[in-house]
Formats: sequence, C-alpha cells, structure tokens
Amino acid sequence: MPEADLVMQGGGVKGIALIGAVEVLEERGYTFHRVAGTSAGAIAASLVAAGIPATTMVDILKAADYLRFQDGQWWDNTLLGKVIDLVTRNGIYRGDYLRRWLTDQLTTYGRYGRTGTFADLAYQDPDPEHHPLPPERQFRLIVATSDISAGRLRYLPWDYPDFGRVPSGESIADAVRTSMSIPFFYRPVRWTAPGGRRTWFVDGGMLSNFPVDVFDAPPGVAPRWPTIGIMLGSRPDAAQGDVNPVKGTLSFGLALLRTMMGFYDRMHIDADGIIDRTIFIDTGKVRTTQFDLSEADRDMLYRNGRAAAEQFLDGTSDHPGWDFAAYVAKHRS
Repeated sequence: MPEADLVMQGGGVKGIALIGAVEVLEERGYTFHRVAGTSAGAIAASLVAAGIPATTMVDILKAADYLRFQDGQWWDNTLLGKVIDLVTRNGIYRGDYLRRWLTDQLTTYGRYGRTGTFADLAYQDPDPEHHPLPPERQFRLIVATSDISAGRLRYLPWDYPDFGRVPSGESIADAVRTSMSIPFFYRPVRWTAPGGRRTWFVDGGMLSNFPVDVFDAPPGVAPRWPTIGIMLGSRPDAAQGDVNPVKGTLSFGLALLRTMMGFYDRMHIDADGIIDRTIFIDTGKVRTTQFDLSEADRDMLYRNGRAAAEQFLDGTSDHPGWDFAAYVAKHRS
C-alpha cells in the first residue's frame, strides 16, 4: 500500500478540486501520514487528516452553502458597510460560520476522537527510535498561516507553544480560520501573546500558498515516502495567458496582491524540482472568492481534480507517470 505525506494549496471555493484529486489517490491505495495546507487547502487538509473518506468529503463540499461563508450583518454586503468594515476591522466578513461548519464536519465524520481539537490528530512516526518528533510536531495536520506582526510564516500546531498555548487543546477550526483570512475579504485573526504582544494573522498564502517542503527529509537524507503536492493551476511550464489582467484601480490592486502571494511559490517550485511530485489542477475561470459557485462549476472542479490526479499517476504523452524511485534518483540521491 503506497504511503505519502500530502500538501494542498489554497484557492478559496476551488477546494473541491483538491478533494477530487485526493479521491483518486485513495482509490489507488494511498494512505497519508501527515497533511498540510493553506487557506482552502487547510480546510481540505483538516478533513483528510481527520480520516474522513474522500467520497464523504466530496459530498460535504458539493452540499456546502458557500454563500454562508460570507457571514456578518446585512449591511456588510452594502458598499458603505464594506468600506466601514475595511476601515475599522481590516476585513469585511467574520469567518465565524467557517469555524462552526468545519467543527461540525470534523465532529460528525472524523475517524478519531471527534472533539474538534488537535488531540484528535495525534501522530507518532512509524520508527520513533530513529525519527523522533518533538511533542508539538506529533500531529497529523499542519496549517500554514501568515503572522504579519512578526513577518513570518507560522505552522500550527507546531508554533502554538510560542503563544503559550498547548497544541492538543486547540481547536482545529480556529487554526484553519487563521489561515483563510484572505486579505480585506475576511477580518484578520488577532491573538495576544505572552507579555501582552498583539499578533495578527492573515491568509497563509501571503507568504506561502504551497508549503510543499514542510515534511521533507533534511538534505542528504533519502525520504522514506514522498510528499505529494496538489496545486490549483497549470504547470509552470504550460503556456499561460494573461494571469492577472489589469483594467483599472481595483484589478491593479488585486493583481499586485496575487503576484505577491504567488511569487515565492513559483520560484520555489522552479528552483527545487518540485514539479515532478505535484498534481496541477486546471480550475478554469473560477475565482477564489466566487462564493455563488454553480453546481456546474462545482462538478467541473471535481472532475478536473480527478483527471489531474489520474494524469499525474499514469502519465501523459508529455510527462511520465509518478515513480517515487525515479524521483529519489533524480532529485534526492
């Protein structure tokens, strides 16, 4: 039975494409030791880490009422209300519904514990004598979030002790909420660290939307199993059109933000040969915050996720199928 760690990119409402790919991996017999994700990838990662079967996850995301994720008072959807929210709270929507919704899924369908906390996702390396993990890293799930107060990427629950928090007692949904704070769309999450220092968290994609190396063995050490990545977008070597079209002030600001959020990951992929272990999913013209997603768009994303995973495993006329031994020989020998 093939083993792997799994890392999933963020992409807002496009998360069902990630689960389509995971479903194919499960059908091919893959089991996952640990799972990491950013933003929507963190939502999908939490469901996978909780041991929820992919077929159930597909049903969950197809049935989700995405419009409810734009939560707040009625005036938050008016132009004046949005302006006031941006000025006073640095974001429009609260993200409270996401917390409740995700906790409900984890406590209803999760395989372990069903408390909705990281205690459900305890992990021990299969060979603890030779690969011991510190206590804060003994968990199946990693959520990447951007700590803009410190100007650094944080991995939860690994970094909870820095804030005086016990990892096992923390809510999974709260960790995911810190990671999916899309700038200006959702309100940032604020914590008070020991000593009274205020910390602000926004979308993990601000610093790395695809932390695919988070589980990698150190340089010079051959990996025991692969880390497979799933990205929402075309392969870097594929012909691309106008990725961030600029037609005015608003589109200019969005293009600026997307460029900042994606540059590090694109450079990282090109530099480290990560393309060979990554599933790239074509998500069409669906936007990250397109919460009025139609049933046809949901089905397209799901089918494209499945197709991308099948092509990754089986290969195409342009690229060979996935071969872990060949990957190690090429990149890690």
